[in-house]
Amino acid sequence: MNAASGDGDKAAVRETIERVLHDAGRPFVTRVAERGEQIPQRAAEAVAQAVAEDGIVVAAGGDGTLNAVAQAVLPSGRPFGVLPQGTFNYFARAHRLPLEPEAAARAWLAGHVREVQVGEVNGHAFLVNASLGIYTRLLHAREEDNQRFGRYRVVAAWAALRTLWRERHTLRLSLQADGGAARRMHTPTLFVGNNALQLERLGLAEAVAVESHGRLALITIQPVGTATMLWLALRGAFAALGDADEVQSVAFRELVATPLRPTRKPLQVAYDGELRWLTPPLRFAVAGQPLRLLVPANEVS
Repeated sequence: MNAASGDGDKAAVRETIERVLHDAGRPFVTRVAERGEQIPQRAAEAVAQAVAEDGIVVAAGGDGTLNAVAQAVLPSGRPFGVLPQGTFNYFARAHRLPLEPEAAARAWLAGHVREVQVGEVNGHAFLVNASLGIYTRLLHAREEDNQRFGRYRVVAAWAALRTLWRERHTLRLSLQADGGAARRMHTPTLFVGNNALQLERLGLAEAVAVESHGRLALITIQPVGTATMLWLALRGAFAALGDADEVQSVAFRELVATPLRPTRKPLQVAYDGELRWLTPPLRFAVAGQPLRLLVPANEVS
């Protein structure tokens, strides 16, 4: 459990979960990360115990927390449960997982395993999206504002608008999808989606390819002025981004992004809201191993 995710009463959430599991007669161990940097160690401990005792691993937090725990769970093959506690909870909502603690805990007890697709960039797994360019700076601004004002959607929206107003940087990349011909691209952002719900909310047809055909979705934008960028953001808010002439999108299984100017300098990449520095070229792909997600019993496999 990430004690810093969301704005709810974490003690009450923990008490609810432990009551449900105790009443069901299931042994459990709760590990709490007071700070985000503690999550990988807590996750590694939980996975090791789950492997030894034939258990499941549950992550309670936002999409960044789920990502950090999934990184540890994925190679183990253990079932993965989720208690969404973030701002947007795209992963949980896309897979129709309960958002309330008691309902989520009962779903772990009575649910079944569904294999779900995971994306990866240079070997790092992502559940929702990965990106570089303006979107990474938007996330950085959002995190700063969240720390000052709290984790509210209006704060996230204000951070996004402020970043779009100020942003002027352009990425210059060579993009090669599924082994095809490379193409040169100048764009303020490169966004790779692995979440059909998020893509649907933006109005992108590639949502179907992600949900049903084992693909990821690439979205890029032509270099545009501030006014047009704000207009595109508004279109995205009304699920009409895919119809904009300035937006290009395509579905793929593997994409290699290489800076046009050769460099070994790391690039800042965001995946599931977490910022990391990765050395180019950047290889985005559908991970070879699916995540064994616990879903409610009434959800069809």
